[in-house]
Amino acid sequence: MHDEIAWMPATEMATAVREKKLSPVEIAQTFLERIEAINPAINAYCLVTPEMALEQAREAEAAVTRGDDLGSLHGVPVSIKDLFDVPGLPTTKGSLVYKDNIATSWEYSAKALIDAGGVHLGKTNTPEFGFIAMTQNKLFGATTNPWDATRIAGGSSGGAASAVAAGLGPIALSSDGGGSIRIPASICGVFGLKPTYGRIPRKPGGWTTMTHRGPTTRTVADAALAMDVMAYQEPEDPFSVATYPGSFLGEVERGIKGLRVAWSKDFGFAPVEPEVAAACEAAAKRFEELGCVVEEANPGFDNQAPTFLRINTPADALWIGELTDEQRALMDDPAHFFYEHGKQQTGMDVARGNRDRMQLWHRMQEFHTKYDLLLSPVISCTAFPVGQEPKQVGGRDIGPAGWMPYTQPFNLTGQPAASVPCGFDSKGLPIGLHVIGRAYEDSLVLRACRAFEQIAPWAHRKPTLAR
Repeated sequence: MHDEIAWMPATEMATAVREKKLSPVEIAQTFLERIEAINPAINAYCLVTPEMALEQAREAEAAVTRGDDLGSLHGVPVSIKDLFDVPGLPTTKGSLVYKDNIATSWEYSAKALIDAGGVHLGKTNTPEFGFIAMTQNKLFGATTNPWDATRIAGGSSGGAASAVAAGLGPIALSSDGGGSIRIPASICGVFGLKPTYGRIPRKPGGWTTMTHRGPTTRTVADAALAMDVMAYQEPEDPFSVATYPGSFLGEVERGIKGLRVAWSKDFGFAPVEPEVAAACEAAAKRFEELGCVVEEANPGFDNQAPTFLRINTPADALWIGELTDEQRALMDDPAHFFYEHGKQQTGMDVARGNRDRMQLWHRMQEFHTKYDLLLSPVISCTAFPVGQEPKQVGGRDIGPAGWMPYTQPFNLTGQPAASVPCGFDSKGLPIGLHVIGRAYEDSLVLRACRAFEQIAPWAHRKPTLAR
């Protein structure tokens, strides 16, 4: 029974709790035991909270016994990325600078999950400040991949994706500032949604107009369930959009017949490994089976990394500059890069970045007058060994982070985008298909991913390390 619980979708788990077929305490104990057994091999959780989890589970069980009104996640375990506050727990941000930082308030989306009945298992690992797409830091070390524990889990929500892939919790609260939900979801073979910017409210800090909160799950329906809980308008967040009037979960089975879909293997400029391109192209063509018209088309922009850095690093330079010299000495190399790059940007550089961002927005608006969805790879390769970032992709030389050119553009535009598992390479490592929709059409992206999931299911595949 424990193995059945570990791989049960959150939607089914919540129903079983509500119908008194499963005990929230038994569920929590199952996951805590699995974390104890499996987490040392992958380091997905940097903090486990067994006392909190069991207390919440006992309260959930008592509520079921009393016949109380139950939230939609009642008794369902969740994890929270270590960039987000839970009162009384450390929020280290993966940094020695904040190793003793104890939170006094809630991240909005974290509180929403717990208020809906979620049981908090612990905090998942992240690179320092969430800056890079590999989850490794001086405080907790590297998070690795359940499909091959010598390889990266991606980042910055690598702990979240690794935990979900290993059956250490069905729902993980994640964030995406430049691909940080989608990249680890692709690398670990799970589902990850970056909703429209503002769809899920966020506390101040970080890349203010770039970073999205979102779910990492094994099934699309579980992500829709989490979205129904987390997606609301928060008056304290000036960028929070109106609460969605429908139900993401209620709409996820509607199908996508008649949609116009664009497929691009490289956006016209990106290097890509042949195995990744082939798997994603085969997946894109399967959308024809779902009643879509699929055409090859490029959206017509180039590498957006310079624009991304012009806008974001000055803000990093500001707050890092407010730290002491001793604190900055504790930081890892990526943080120093963002600090130095940001200090070098002029006001005109930032203005140029914002101008180019607006031009990208209008280019994508025009593109979506013809196409409902854009499909591409999520990243240019599969998981590489820890500490061995590739210098070549598809026979082309690349610079640092040159293997991840597909995701940043849609943080600049704020559009919803997801990584949906679509296959494996010859080494048995997962590959993700990038599904991008118009702004505010989160439901359509979920519907498209759910429709693909139905003809190409993946959730039954379990990493050897986690069986």
